[in-house]
Amino acid sequence: MDWFRRARVSSRRLAVFSGSFHPPTRAHLALARAALAVVDEVLFVLPRVFPHKVYGAVSLEQRMTLLLAATEGEPRFSVAATDGGLFLEIAAECRHAYGPAIELYFLCGRDAAERIIHWDYGPLPPIARQLESYHLLVAARRGAFTPPASLAAAVRTLPLDAGYSEVSATEVRRRIRAGEPWRHLVPASITEQVARLYGQ
Repeated sequence: MDWFRRARVSSRRLAVFSGSFHPPTRAHLALARAALAVVDEVLFVLPRVFPHKVYGAVSLEQRMTLLLAATEGEPRFSVAATDGGLFLEIAAECRHAYGPAIELYFLCGRDAAERIIHWDYGPLPPIARQLESYHLLVAARRGAFTPPASLAAAVRTLPLDAGYSEVSATEVRRRIRAGEPWRHLVPASITEQVARLYGQ
């Protein structure tokens, strides 16, 4: 794990927010702030390699610059890059960095949680085994997430203002391509950088 910013807090509970942040949005920040009601620290993670997508025209380094600017001034937010892309791999890196006793949550929205639950992990342990080493902290986005009964003990629901349900990086990129208003969807601190990197 390579640190770009590390919170100066003593953490027993850590929420890991792994994503492509293409670009970071106000919803990302709202979700992370909501998680602070449950955990001591939120760690934003950009994997060097994604399990299901690739870095395109906006590189890891450029997204990291956006993420650092978007989270500036948040004392309980950390930012890092990881070698692993899957939650189990990132969890191992976090335990190495924070110690084996850290209580790990992976922070995500309903849409991401459904992908995680149903993902084909191949030779890796199935999701039920993985959730013995970390839990999910899931915010309702376009509907509440109801996990299978066998996994429910490892999933915690996180309240989030319904106004963020339609805010996504995909929508930001679509609006930029279509010439529609988009600046209200991203943190004010990065609007000019997003305009430059994403072509407006």
